Amino acid sequence: MTQKRVLLSGAGIAGATAAYWLARTGWQVTVVEKAAGVRSSGNPVDVRGEAASVVRQMQLWPRLQEAATGVSRLVVLDAGGHRRAVVGTRQTADAGSEVEVARSVLAGTLLDAARDQAEVIVGDSIAALTQDADGVDVRFEQGSPRRFDLVLGADGLHSAVRRLAFGPEQRFANPFGMYVGTMRTSISGGDPHEVLLFNRPGISLSIHPAGGSPLAAFIFRSGEPYDHHDREAAKRLVRAAYAGKGWVTDQAVADWLVADDVYFDAVTRIVMPSWARGRVVLLGDAADCISLLGEGSSNAIVAAKALADALAEHPGQHGAAFAAYEATHRRRLRSFHRRAGLISHFLVPATDLGLRVRNTGLRLTSLFARP
Repeated sequence: MTQKRVLLSGAGIAGATAAYWLARTGWQVTVVEKAAGVRSSGNPVDVRGEAASVVRQMQLWPRLQEAATGVSRLVVLDAGGHRRAVVGTRQTADAGSEVEVARSVLAGTLLDAARDQAEVIVGDSIAALTQDADGVDVRFEQGSPRRFDLVLGADGLHSAVRRLAFGPEQRFANPFGMYVGTMRTSISGGDPHEVLLFNRPGISLSIHPAGGSPLAAFIFRSGEPYDHHDREAAKRLVRAAYAGKGWVTDQAVADWLVADDVYFDAVTRIVMPSWARGRVVLLGDAADCISLLGEGSSNAIVAAKALADALAEHPGQHGAAFAAYEATHRRRLRSFHRRAGLISHFLVPATDLGLRVRNTGLRLTSLFARP
């Protein structure tokens, strides 16, 4: 019997995890990734719950624990840099049940595990997809055309697979009216166990120690339209939102204007009636992005494992497998969708009143949390 071939677009957290598990269950796996390397500027991410269980099964948990950021507290500051509240960042008392690591470390660790069993092509992307009853013909931007039994789109918020197989992005994208930008920064918070969070109405700036290479994250409300290809617009939006707003915002803006490795995009939710079309299926942010406002990395890991399990449980029946995966994972995401609005108002209160209420709640939480 000829081994079934699957193409994964995207070598990020969802794509690498899916590649590993699909190869383990008998698929011949090819991964194509447009980027030449892993971006280093993304905020650290948590791995917990079901995702932690998946990573343990991959025998990667010790590597993540070794690379843990060690952060355990969130410190809320006022415009003068004075502490207004301190709260713990862990969801459980068991330090061994969750870990926070740099996004690049998590993605790289997962991809290293996948490389042992999958073909990984970097610096290329999918240009066209043509399906028939027996497979998918794929034309690449650089490489020679190839044919696969299935194609999986794990290529993020601006997914090329979704555009080619389902339609233009604007059909599915629902902006939150917020933007997020992250970068390496010269600003140091001082304590390696603390994330510093500063707010004014409509903006937040956080400084994460990130194991000695601090990261700044700008999250702010804005109704101005934005093209994610326009780097100059990203610089302009951050400067307009943060210049002169207090604490270290001016220093952060100065770093932003000269930084090379940055991430910037609209906070967006992708909403689709179905994640599958024929022999093509989406996972991770390409399918159901709640960028920033949920546990995207953990959700991506769990989704990838759920998809691989469904394909193993329905051999030769990709339609049934895709339906089972989608039903299972949509149920899991419902609570995250419900919380997205609340999380956005926690991170970036829109008004002075909202900011005072949030800070009062955090101060009360920190008081009751003390032993």
